[in-house]
Amino acid sequence: MGNEVPPKTPPVPSGDAGTPPPSTPDEDAGTQPDADEPQQHAGPWPVDAVLDYTRSFGVGTPRSVGLDEGLNLWLLDGNRIGVLRPGDMAPTWTTGVGQARLPFGRDSLAIDSTVICGGEAGRAYVGYRTHEMRRADGISQRTYIPGPGEVNYTPERYAEYQKGDLDAVRLQPDGTVALEEHIWRTTGSSNAGRQIGIHNTNDFHYEEDRSVLNCARVARGRHRGDLYITTNHGVTRIQGLTYNSHRHPGWYLVTTNPDGSRDESLQCPPMYGLGIAPNGDVLVANEQMLGVLVPSGKLEEWDREKTWDGPTPWTFKGFNEALNGQSSDDFWRAFEQTTSGRYYLGSAEYGVWAMTPKTRSAGNWSKLSGLPTNQILALKATDDGALYIGTNGAGLWRLEPDGLTLTQVRQVSGQRVSQLVYEPTVTPSMLLVLTDQGLTVLRGP
Repeated sequence: MGNEVPPKTPPVPSGDAGTPPPSTPDEDAGTQPDADEPQQHAGPWPVDAVLDYTRSFGVGTPRSVGLDEGLNLWLLDGNRIGVLRPGDMAPTWTTGVGQARLPFGRDSLAIDSTVICGGEAGRAYVGYRTHEMRRADGISQRTYIPGPGEVNYTPERYAEYQKGDLDAVRLQPDGTVALEEHIWRTTGSSNAGRQIGIHNTNDFHYEEDRSVLNCARVARGRHRGDLYITTNHGVTRIQGLTYNSHRHPGWYLVTTNPDGSRDESLQCPPMYGLGIAPNGDVLVANEQMLGVLVPSGKLEEWDREKTWDGPTPWTFKGFNEALNGQSSDDFWRAFEQTTSGRYYLGSAEYGVWAMTPKTRSAGNWSKLSGLPTNQILALKATDDGALYIGTNGAGLWRLEPDGLTLTQVRQVSGQRVSQLVYEPTVTPSMLLVLTDQGLTVLRGP
């Protein structure tokens, strides 16, 4: 492990580095505190309306960024993890932690790193990508891997469980990072004691969630602190070091065989779109479908699929019939709900679409006009009613609460906006904008 530590860090302006900010009331997710409740504070970071953190703090051009509940800024750049603590003048980088301890490659623990999200103060979660498991004829499959002592068990096949997935890492007193645990604890009884990464909670044999594509921490409300990750197959919920995997808005492709019999195969493409609605609902979108899930208070109920019923129901599950057919990819990359209640989805190829449900599986869809490109990588709804839009090639844009007025945010450098992270627990709020030119933070959206 190689550590790169800045030679000097100034005193922390208020409190110890990593100390959580004053707690906000445990109101329902997305609702605003009453006037007689404790007021939020600015937090430890500068309150400039626009500040380039790449220039001011030397954070470089990381692949992914996140804030933990202590407002430590986490940075992911390939095989290294950086932390900028409140009061530091530059991040401290640590190389070769967890799944990155071996060189990346198809036969290694991971092909590459993907995303980083903050957790409780001093903890972050790092996602990794690995190859899809396929049959001998090259077709992707619902992969069943026997365990020790079972028929057809091989150590090589069983080792596939260890690839990709998610690490929990911890901030050390000197600013470096250490592996806390490769996430493996889950709520299913068949998984008890099996330290084999993330896989199906209801039956450990099925290795479907192998690559982490997106992550989001719940910043407020009754589920504050929960983490959601999307993968090559679905969406997984995590509390601390324990997960429940997974849910997905899939559909069945029916094919007719030469003998007249029919086969059904569940279609669950990679899932990039992930958002937390103002009321705490979980918004997910894979390449073809989207859905809105209502999480219960119990982690073990997350994967109990009863569609419109049960402890974790879908309130919407469908596709954009105004854009493509069910079997065509829409390339959704982001899913948000503004304070007006309107849903927005961003596609890597087809622009931004607004949606209001008309039934549980169909919506009224309209494409947002006025953007100079259809290539969308990120969306983020903010408390002032706006929607920020990260494009691939045309920079950052803001859609006003009226849902009509678009303006380019020219103060943010960079043309490719890959990630938007919103921290509403401080006043002014923080919007982290990650581009091909680095990280800029907006205060007050």
